[in-house]
Amino acid sequence: MKDAAPQTIHLKDYAPPAWLVDEVHLTFRLDPKKTVVRSRIRFRPNPDAESRDFRLDGEDLTLLSARIDGEPVNTEVTPEGLTCAVPDGPFTWEAEVEIAPEDNTALEGLYMSNGMYCTQCEAEGFRKITYYPDRPDVMAPFTVRVEGDQPVLLSNGNPATTGEGWAEWHDPWPKPSYLFALVAGDLVAHRDRFTTASGRKVDLAIWVRPGPDEGKCAFGMEALKASMRWDEEVFGLEYDLDVFNIVAVDDFNMGAMENKGLNIFNSALILASPETATDRDYERIEAVIAHEYFHNWTGNRITCRDWFQLSLKEGLTVYRDQQFTGDLRSHAVKRIEDARLMRTHQFREDAGPLAHPVRPESFVEINNFYTITVYEKGAELIGMLRRLIGEDAWRSGMDLYIERHDGQACTVEDWLKAFEDASGRDLSPFKRWYAQAGTPHLTVTDDFKDGTYILDIKQRTPATPEQTEKEPVPIPLALGLLAPDGTELVPTRIVEIDKAEQRLSFEHLHVRPVPSLLRGFSAPVVIERETSAAEQALLLAHDTDPFTRWEAGHALARDLLARMATGPDGADAAFLDGLGAVLRDDGLDPAFRALVLALPSEDEIAQHLHETGTVPDPLTIHAAREALQVQIAEALQDPMVRVRAAMEVPGPYSPDADSAGKRALGNAILGYVSQIDGGTAASAQFESADNMTQSVAALTALLTVGKGKDALEAFEKKWKTDRLVMDKWFSLQVLCAAPEATAATAEALAGHPDFDEKNPNRFRSVFGALAGNPAGFHHPSGAAYRLLADWLIRLDGLNPQTAARMSAAFQTWRRYDPERQALILAELDRIADAPGLSRDTGEMVARMRTG
Repeated sequence: MKDAAPQTIHLKDYAPPAWLVDEVHLTFRLDPKKTVVRSRIRFRPNPDAESRDFRLDGEDLTLLSARIDGEPVNTEVTPEGLTCAVPDGPFTWEAEVEIAPEDNTALEGLYMSNGMYCTQCEAEGFRKITYYPDRPDVMAPFTVRVEGDQPVLLSNGNPATTGEGWAEWHDPWPKPSYLFALVAGDLVAHRDRFTTASGRKVDLAIWVRPGPDEGKCAFGMEALKASMRWDEEVFGLEYDLDVFNIVAVDDFNMGAMENKGLNIFNSALILASPETATDRDYERIEAVIAHEYFHNWTGNRITCRDWFQLSLKEGLTVYRDQQFTGDLRSHAVKRIEDARLMRTHQFREDAGPLAHPVRPESFVEINNFYTITVYEKGAELIGMLRRLIGEDAWRSGMDLYIERHDGQACTVEDWLKAFEDASGRDLSPFKRWYAQAGTPHLTVTDDFKDGTYILDIKQRTPATPEQTEKEPVPIPLALGLLAPDGTELVPTRIVEIDKAEQRLSFEHLHVRPVPSLLRGFSAPVVIERETSAAEQALLLAHDTDPFTRWEAGHALARDLLARMATGPDGADAAFLDGLGAVLRDDGLDPAFRALVLALPSEDEIAQHLHETGTVPDPLTIHAAREALQVQIAEALQDPMVRVRAAMEVPGPYSPDADSAGKRALGNAILGYVSQIDGGTAASAQFESADNMTQSVAALTALLTVGKGKDALEAFEKKWKTDRLVMDKWFSLQVLCAAPEATAATAEALAGHPDFDEKNPNRFRSVFGALAGNPAGFHHPSGAAYRLLADWLIRLDGLNPQTAARMSAAFQTWRRYDPERQALILAELDRIADAPGLSRDTGEMVARMRTG
């Protein structure tokens, strides 16, 4: 167990490592209870270091022996590592340690999953394998020998030699310890080959357990090859080893891990078949495979100097996988989905006690900063930089960054310097985006006189924990102007907003225009402007930009739901007409139409009410949303029936974008229709469904209207042996439960024989869903708060990383009424007082409690 009151680590205290590593040799003798790890590491002094102190990180290790240049040494061992006296010059360190993978429920370091040995070393898991300077700025080539009775023995790099019960691997590319990987087990491979642009033949393999999983690898393999091809064509970056292996693991804290040459994936993000995976699963798998592959250059070949620079690899690689998905599917739809995620999750984080900059100034536990701010907001910074300096300069800067820093551990300053040199522009103001927490707000007022249209824009960023004063940041604001009849007066242009107050003028206009602001979601900001429903309806009907068109409809629905949640109101003709026009427009992408039909989430309405000075009531928001769904269904029933019929996809299932878009629109309509037909259409779809997308959509609709009992039983009977499908079964019941029954439903499922809190996917399927049902989670009884706190305390002793991340469900406590606040604070205090609480969960609770 980690120290409950650990040291805070600060960016300002960074110091170069005292010792560098030239090469690493590791030998593993695998045993569930007594794995022996022998290390031979060649150290040399770092000429840039201020100290020569020799300290190696290590946790939960039994040291059997230690030698320097072949001679035994006396070591001082602590729970965090060891120190000893060392020569002044280069030397060889040898150690032998013992670890127990079978007992490792934290899933960090070397652990076991259903009889398979596997590793997870990012961020600081390698120190649970052997003593080492476990920091990203120490990079070295690794040679690994794995000894065991498992049929398959894998590690990083290229295969070297093998024999009965052993295999050796060599990774020639210097890497930090967090990229180390080992897998051993009874596995079978789905194989293929890829030839790079320069002619290198690369052997590809996806390794899975024997049985049904063997038939779920084909899509993942095609996605891998598409990613390799795309990175060559778009960025000119080729793969650099002879093999690329992916292993599917059931017990995994994260989504996937980009270990050099041996990616380890959560099974849910690599395995897919039409019968077991939805369209969203397929798209997510495609994106995650791309993300991990793209890390080969942006993360592996060039890594981060320290963990404060995490977004340097993650934000950039998220941006690259977003562009990949846009190229393969639809840039317009992908942009809307990314913007919606930012607004519903990242803006919420920015506005709460867990707010932090893209590059934090300090942390207690780095695992707590693998956040949507570091990843997705970090990606938005990459996109903004591209818009601000222009396409040519951005691409030149990207090429320069790769050329200049290949094989290095870098900082945000290194990144920005490449673009300064490529563009000739001072980017020090842009660096504020990395240093300041919070979401900038642009308050916009306008005026029209004598053919000149004026936009006055004021920029401010609300105070966040530990940051009260904020400086203006450069914001690329993409905008256009529409005439009252919907024609475009001014096409899209990007204006840089970099001052606290700015004025924009548009001359020689014959009519007062309607502004279309933040086209393409050009920056992660909030636009504050008094507007009318008529303006929003005009933009929904005529805007040429897909994002602002979607945003207009979304804003109409959001404002309407906010009114319905606080008093008597209902859908007006303008809203229904605008929605109906989009629904009927067969010239629009079905996936886009599905997004327009999707109402704002209950959590989004709660945040909107909070920001406008109203204390949200989750129960009235839930009731308002249900009532609006019924009103829409009744008003648009006829076109909905017609469009849904037209969205049927003939022939065998395909996860391609066009087919998936049609199913998305058809199933969005099904959700509405079920509100007024008692589930008749959903029951018919459930019975006839030949793929998981249609089956889950029908089951969701039935559960939502209280008619899903028989379908739920049939679903369980059919899929009870498929753990990934059963995760959906667990999750849907909690997500769709009535508010008063949500906590009881989750509690009952936690007692199900197939519930296993040690498996992160299964735990999230119940308790992630509990937090994802706002009306149920925030029921005034407080039952859901107590239930989640009980299980977080229980899980923390097994898997601190997952417990800490799940605790973020409480981060919005300040937006609610005093009674709910008191209930949540009582549970946060109870978690904080739990004996032996990990530093992971302890830090999260402290930040939420006091932030």
